[in-house]
Amino acid sequence: MTPQATLARFREYLVGPSRFMTLLSCFELGIIDALRDRPAQTAAELGEVAGAKPDAVQQLLFLLVKEGFVAYDEACGTYALDALEGVADKELQQVLADLDMIKAVTLRQLFYLTESVRTGTTVGLKELYGFEGDLYGALAELPELREPWAKLMNTVTAHVDPWFFDNVDVPAGSRVLDLAGNTGLGAVNTLRLKNSPGLTVTTFDLPEKEKECLENFRAHGVEEHCSFIGGDVFEEVPKGFDVVLIKHFLPMFDKSDVFRILEGVHHSLEAGGQVHILVPVFPENIKDTDNYTVDFYPSFFIGCTMGQGGPQKLSTWQSWLEECGFQVTKAITDDPANLPPHALTVEALLSATKIA
Repeated sequence: MTPQATLARFREYLVGPSRFMTLLSCFELGIIDALRDRPAQTAAELGEVAGAKPDAVQQLLFLLVKEGFVAYDEACGTYALDALEGVADKELQQVLADLDMIKAVTLRQLFYLTESVRTGTTVGLKELYGFEGDLYGALAELPELREPWAKLMNTVTAHVDPWFFDNVDVPAGSRVLDLAGNTGLGAVNTLRLKNSPGLTVTTFDLPEKEKECLENFRAHGVEEHCSFIGGDVFEEVPKGFDVVLIKHFLPMFDKSDVFRILEGVHHSLEAGGQVHILVPVFPENIKDTDNYTVDFYPSFFIGCTMGQGGPQKLSTWQSWLEECGFQVTKAITDDPANLPPHALTVEALLSATKIA
């Protein structure tokens, strides 16, 4: 690539935040919904809906017309949906959940990405909200973060969990430990999707998660088969389980802490015990332009979530498991064809057995 071409590529980054907010604002102002309800409206009519000057509406819609999302009839001076007209409402709501979460959780905090990299902490949380700690602690106190984050995660879980459990082996009557299982919904899904006579599932997480976890068990009618253990994964992983599930937890940490977690799980299991891990992955060829994990998740984990961590290649996760004393029995990625077209990451499942 020539120097001129290299500099030209910078334009994609220069306009990125502006394009993002212009698109999202058109949804937030009700402009897209108004055109879905009644096409062929002028900027003045859309301004009435948005509570904004027609000039401002027209300025925002220039980009959407350029992108083909919206059409403009120059003879009539009216707007109508173009490409957006063919998008099903359910799929559009999923994209909006992504946009809302990125605005609330990442766009603001990433202003402080450089400082987060240097300090290994989520500086944005402190500067914007006065919160000392990671995103998961902040979610309990800040509904403006929790609500868009939870909405997105619910849509992700609805897709990923069925695929994950379709591909894991949980022998009948197993004692299952859901490591860092948060509020117990993972345990509920385990029981629902892998149920067998005698199967029990225990959520292991910080003690402050117990109340909400037990409430979820009662709400789903599984309190006889599900339980909670409070503790810290970096101190000790509970023993007495046949299968350990680790979903969306390892990428929160750098390599040294990932090894501490895997070694703790290895120590807790008897020989032959199984571990099933769900993680986002980079493509083996990092220059793969069809995979957006590289574009989004490194800054998300370092700048917005934990001040550390991030995805790895599938081969890297596999080698780390082997270095920690496991024999990998399965390492697969979700078929991109099964993912929503706007998905930012590809998930991987790794299954492994403790070697005697």
